[in-house]
Amino acid sequence: QVQLVESGGGLVQPGGSLGLSCAASGNIFNIVAMGWYRQAPGKQRELVASISSGGEKNYADSVKGRFTISRDNAKNTVYLQMNSLKPDDTAVYYCYVRGSPTVVAVLYDYWGQGTQVTVSS
Repeated sequence: QVQLVESGGGLVQPGGSLGLSCAASGNIFNIVAMGWYRQAPGKQRELVASISSGGEKNYADSVKGRFTISRDNAKNTVYLQMNSLKPDDTAVYYCYVRGSPTVVAVLYDYWGQGTQVTVSS
């Protein structure tokens, strides 16, 4: 079974910081990309940040300069450091992994359970 375990969500004041982590475990032969999506009530799901196996990073325009994504390939873990948080950042954040469970180069998408991030005074 493939599992993505997220941690680090919570309540933080505007301007504060929060760090998220997501560890992938199970039968995953190769991970080609990892990242984070978020969804707030009444809004569409949006990509927050992603990082490829080669280290290429992508960020949503709304978080550029404030969020930083990184990964530890040996631990199959992806991190999201969030600084200068705003109330608009309030959402459920979902970890995303794209990889193959076997040596066959067929890719599947996996999702974490989601963690709530609330930015409020």
